[in-house]
Amino acid sequence: MNLETFYEYCLSKKGVSEHFPFDEDTLVFKVGGKMFALSSLSQWEKNEQSVNLKCDPERAQELRAEYDEIQPGFHMSKVHWNTIALNGNLPDKLVKELIDHSYELVFKSLTKKIQNEIT
Repeated sequence: MNLETFYEYCLSKKGVSEHFPFDEDTLVFKVGGKMFALSSLSQWEKNEQSVNLKCDPERAQELRAEYDEIQPGFHMSKVHWNTIALNGNLPDKLVKELIDHSYELVFKSLTKKIQNEIT
């Protein structure tokens, strides 16, 4: 997956906005004010692209065991976040499923009021 595909896919989801809350390098996608995806732009330039995505803890363990490209979240909660290396062998379809999963976890954690404002 390239940066443009990642960027456009994240922004295509309802209620998503992009931010740089930490520095000028770390691109963060939020829904309802909460993060669901983030990535270092300088890592993309070095061809070391990766993204951090929220994940159900049990599924996170399964994915890490199955794919070398999926590791515990870098600088994030190792229980709830994965870092996914995108310069490996992961198909775009799987990466999109993981983005969807992260988005859905965060969306479901929002208040009903915020969910209704987004949909």
